[in-house]
Amino acid sequence: MTDNLTKDDVAKLLSDPSPDHRAALAGKVARQFDQTQLSAAERKLAEDIIRIMTRDAVVRVRQSLADNLKASPNLPRDIAVAMAKDVEAVALPILSVSTVLSESDLIEIVRGGSATKQSAIAGRPEVSEDLADALITLADESAVAVLVGNEGAKLDEARLNRVIDRFGDSALVQEPLVKRSTLPLTVAERLVTKVSESLQAYLVANHELPAGVAQELVLKSRERATVSLLTGESDEAAVERLVEQLARGGRLTPSLLIRSLCTGDMTFFEVAMSYLAKVPLLNARVLIHDGGKLGMKSLYEKAGLPPSQLSVVRIAVSVADETPFDGEERDLERHSSRLIERILTQYEALDDADIDYLLNKLGDLARPAA
Repeated sequence: MTDNLTKDDVAKLLSDPSPDHRAALAGKVARQFDQTQLSAAERKLAEDIIRIMTRDAVVRVRQSLADNLKASPNLPRDIAVAMAKDVEAVALPILSVSTVLSESDLIEIVRGGSATKQSAIAGRPEVSEDLADALITLADESAVAVLVGNEGAKLDEARLNRVIDRFGDSALVQEPLVKRSTLPLTVAERLVTKVSESLQAYLVANHELPAGVAQELVLKSRERATVSLLTGESDEAAVERLVEQLARGGRLTPSLLIRSLCTGDMTFFEVAMSYLAKVPLLNARVLIHDGGKLGMKSLYEKAGLPPSQLSVVRIAVSVADETPFDGEERDLERHSSRLIERILTQYEALDDADIDYLLNKLGDLARPAA
């Protein structure tokens, strides 16, 4: 060994046992450990020194070893286990990437280790089913958040549902879970009722949800936003972004447009018609609210919507124009009720699913506010 470990290094270690010298020597030994030109005797010497240094009283020395040996495939398992059970500064590099540790070693540390150690294991490039089971069952909330955000973790439908059973109400876990590249349908549906409005929007845009569930999410979000219409605080740019997002996901449907009209959300309807017909928003508004019949008809046809529902849309827009918001208590509910009652008289133009929706909506609106 020339630039590698030499007898002089050993002599210096004995004569100058300062922490700085020991840390430097530890790094040198570790960096040279995987070199193929080491003889059997040299590798044995290096292993012996590493074992001694894993018991060094100075954390910096042990940390230097771990940082340089974390990815070594030749590291003896007993040394890897010793470092994995050490303080976090030493253990985390080994726990994060070492392939020398067995699955049982990792599960044992999940069982008795700190949340930080559990998180290091949860973030490994690959996490097997059994290791994921241990983390889901035993690990701290923060470690499970790391696990569900790790695309290298083998998390099937059953395991993800167990995560929701345990941490479904945790905002820390919800966000990385929602933002996984793929989610089983049952998992996405369970998350719908638990997550924030912004994460609901992400679910709608990025995961396959049943059409009814997706529409209900969008409409509930827009109903909350419609309240701001009464005070002139509507953010049209945000509505435009939502419409574009829904269109990209194939969710800007005729049914959604009609249902949005029935909640009094004229802004959403106008922006959606503008987008579908590819005309400026101002032009779309003029055509939608044109007193004659040609304006709406031409815009509706250009938007590619089903002819059978044009009469329903006409009625909804007409009633909306004739029934301005008065700003009094439960104004939005009264407005929606009038719209739905009028539209239901034209039920022959509606699908059964839309009729059921409107009837249920009418029943909800009739209930007194909580």
